[in-house]
Amino acid sequence: MRRGRAAGALLLLLPLLAGSRPRSAAPAAADEGNGECGERPLLATTLGSRIVGGHDAQAGAWPWAVSLQNLQGRVQFTHICGGVLVNEKSVLTAGHCVTGRRDPYSWRAVLGVHNLRKHGEHAARRNIRRISVHPEFKRETFENDIALFELNSAVRYSAYIQPICLPPAHLSPRIDNATECFISGWGRTVEKGKTSAVLKEARVEIIPSSICNSSDAYGGLVNNNMLCAGSRSGGTDACQGDSGGPLACYHPGTHKYYLIGIASFGVGCGRPKFPGIYVRLSQYRGWIKSELLLSNKAVNPISITLTVCLTAIQTALVWTF
Repeated sequence: MRRGRAAGALLLLLPLLAGSRPRSAAPAAADEGNGECGERPLLATTLGSRIVGGHDAQAGAWPWAVSLQNLQGRVQFTHICGGVLVNEKSVLTAGHCVTGRRDPYSWRAVLGVHNLRKHGEHAARRNIRRISVHPEFKRETFENDIALFELNSAVRYSAYIQPICLPPAHLSPRIDNATECFISGWGRTVEKGKTSAVLKEARVEIIPSSICNSSDAYGGLVNNNMLCAGSRSGGTDACQGDSGGPLACYHPGTHKYYLIGIASFGVGCGRPKFPGIYVRLSQYRGWIKSELLLSNKAVNPISITLTVCLTAIQTALVWTF
């Protein structure tokens, strides 16, 4: 998994694209999943390994991982970016993933999948109803690189499909290089290689912005809306095809995983001094909340019909007089 060299040369920064319920009173069975955020029903431990350099994740290891696929040549869907499920109808991803591809009807989301070539019985496919990109997204600098995909219909939670938790305000200051954080995706496993059909995973460390922004690294490019994660010595990173995927951190106090970042861009793949750059989720709580409220609004067909009829009557009256 990974991406873009050059302190100060924005043209060489590469995005990571590929291909250019409420809890029930009775506990749910382990093989069904209960929709509680940030839980991995099939795994009891926080195992992780490299993506660049390559290690397959266990099937169902990251149940919020989503493959966002775009229709190519009107005949075949191709994996473009990763995404992360935050509720039964909403997937967060990177804003740059939809550059030149804003039509929601040309996209689909594949959830609960391990191997993109063999979706299997646990996978779910959904068309996209709406795409919302942050209004202040800047393609040149990857500022505000976040978007939301609204699924056409809700997914049913299972052990293979679960939402991740969004970070509460009090959690973010506790995230540091000692926190267990992981990335996952179907991107490249080496810088100039091919994307992976099988979901990969890696454990990464959170790297202070002061180190990430040093003159021999990103040289001040990383701002407060971004964070760095990977390995200071290189070798562990995301890559092309991983954009939009989750940076998930485990909180031992709650025993849950939280979405701390979304894969955005980087220099190369797994290079020393150039860890991956992620959207800092804690900076976008307000925007995410408003988008989720918009997605969750219940549409009343009767009220729509009445509104249309009343509008037609009013228009007729105006023309009459």
